[in-house]
Amino acid sequence: MAPIRALKGPPTAGAALAATEKSRDRNMAKPKDLKVTLVKSKHGRLKSHKACVAGLGLRKRHQTVMVPDTPENRGMINRVSYLLSVEEA
Repeated sequence: MAPIRALKGPPTAGAALAATEKSRDRNMAKPKDLKVTLVKSKHGRLKSHKACVAGLGLRKRHQTVMVPDTPENRGMINRVSYLLSVEEA
């Protein structure tokens, strides 16, 4: 039994749309990573700054993690930039 199609149109319309989406996914650039290192202690800092450091996945001084370069991570990095060292990976 053939599946019920939601949209009326030629049978190749859905396949063509799926093919363009797949090619678009392949052509999109992968997000770059940032290498973030905690260089100063988080002790004695504001609660929100401690939360940002934890959100980046950092727990100890001189620990380094790779995080994707997203606006959310950039915002956390900007808030606690005085505690971090950041490099593009």
